[in-house]
Amino acid sequence: MAMTLTPMEQFEVKPLAGMDHPLFQIAGHPIYFTNQSLLMVVVVIVASLFLTLTVKPGRLVPTRGQSMAEASYEFVANMIHSATGEDGLKFFPFVFSLFIFVLFSNFLGMIPGSFTVTSQIAVTFALACLVVLMVIVVGFMKHGIGFLKLFVPHAPWYLLILLIPIEVISFLTRPISLSVRLFANMLAGHTMLAVFAGFVVALGAAGGIFTGLAIAPMLLIVAIMLLELLVAFLQAYVFAILTCIYLNEALHLHDHH
Repeated sequence: MAMTLTPMEQFEVKPLAGMDHPLFQIAGHPIYFTNQSLLMVVVVIVASLFLTLTVKPGRLVPTRGQSMAEASYEFVANMIHSATGEDGLKFFPFVFSLFIFVLFSNFLGMIPGSFTVTSQIAVTFALACLVVLMVIVVGFMKHGIGFLKLFVPHAPWYLLILLIPIEVISFLTRPISLSVRLFANMLAGHTMLAVFAGFVVALGAAGGIFTGLAIAPMLLIVAIMLLELLVAFLQAYVFAILTCIYLNEALHLHDHH
């Protein structure tokens, strides 16, 4: 998280230095290589290197990095199995990639001077739309037109006139709820850290007794930072487990209601 003059400045998406000219244009809109784009590339590279270089099957005694990588594989596999059953394990690469991308984006965003990709609603909404699109594709591939039964709850026929539109609206709002949950949590936590960091700088610059008072917000920063690390993991887990739940609904329509 960048320590900037204003709490919201750290979330500003801007072209990288020396790259003020757009790479190309889409329908007249210039496309730049921004700090957000750079951090997404960094996240993919760091996550890929971590998962490939730390894991060596022939190693008799696993290193700490290999143990963490293998634990992440087992964690996601168990999560998918518990939420979707055996049928859902075929989607392990998809769910695992989402989990790792969100997790590393959250963690790397905690580094001072970095940029939190998941604090941008455009990124989280795109990920959420990808999840819902996958659910729709899987549902129609497995059940055909019968996938639409997902929106027909077990209820008296006269209630279906009201319940079916509610089910459809609930399904269509999933990208919004899924993306806002992740975006809002990361935005709020980083904003709070920036605010207390500003208190520390202001009190330290005031001198005298105010310098001693700067210890209080500094301790709060440490506590919030530890909380943010927990939130970073929990938000990646919530995003992944909700993806599993949505996939389970597409795979097993009869278990939905």
